[in-house]
Amino acid sequence: MNTPDVPEPVVDDVEPGVRQFVERTSADYARLSGADPVDVVRRRAIAEEVRRPWVAGGPAMASTEDVRIGTAGLRLRIHRPTLDADLPALLYCHGGGWTVFSLDTHDRLMREYAARSGCAVVGIDYSLSPEVRFPHALGEVRDAVEWVAANGTEHGIDPALLALGGDSAGGNLALATAMALRDSGRPLLSALLVNYGAIDDVERASYARFGGDAYMLTPSEMAEFWVNYRAGERGPDPRARPLLGRFEGLPPTFLCIAECDILADENRELGVKLAAANVDVEMRVYRGATHSFLEAAEVSPLARRALDEASAWLRAVLAR
Repeated sequence: MNTPDVPEPVVDDVEPGVRQFVERTSADYARLSGADPVDVVRRRAIAEEVRRPWVAGGPAMASTEDVRIGTAGLRLRIHRPTLDADLPALLYCHGGGWTVFSLDTHDRLMREYAARSGCAVVGIDYSLSPEVRFPHALGEVRDAVEWVAANGTEHGIDPALLALGGDSAGGNLALATAMALRDSGRPLLSALLVNYGAIDDVERASYARFGGDAYMLTPSEMAEFWVNYRAGERGPDPRARPLLGRFEGLPPTFLCIAECDILADENRELGVKLAAANVDVEMRVYRGATHSFLEAAEVSPLARRALDEASAWLRAVLAR
């Protein structure tokens, strides 16, 4: 008698807390978007609503202030975990494909970094695409770094101890800005933090492996984001595609790589290139993590561990 084949159990490769985050945000996007296409204004409003529950709670700050800088009034949000003077600072660029998200969607993530690292965290409210395109936001991030370097002491920040970081599109902006500052002979940064950065527009093997609906970011979404940012231009400009740039002389760098992310391979490649250029690089690949997983700190031990490890690294590097 033949024994019927018993199917192998399906094993989820995503950590349970991160899986909860993916499923809840995906369901909320579907519920709020409906069947018809939405324009970019509505898309941003939906993104804010979907992320709102994930921003609630988290660490309390000793002070939080929004300031406007420059003639265009670029907004910065300064979180200070303590009122002590001369804190090191992490300037942070939120993700969202240069198209969605804001200081508000990433407010908890910034507070988590501040509380865990002891650094002030300065969020940069750079302009979004497609209303403005590359290199407009890149210039704003550089303006923010230069402003904090010149004015940080008035806000309890030590301008000699600055890190720059970001996730996804924000990781792109952070890396490209660090390269621009190095090339200009202004070594204002002591550290660089890149969380699952969108640093090249060429699809690698991780796109095929993790590009399905079971994960957080799809290839079609990423392609749309690149079009919004660069208007379809795909030339090899390292200011837009910093993986193509020169890495010598960059500050110590921490790479947070999500294993289950279409961008995983380009971030691994970045780690190899940084090491080959003799940059002090700490590369961590988080198994079971998807794109955006750091925002799941409320439910994910993996996200909390990743935040702890990056924060410990920041404390050590900025204490040198």
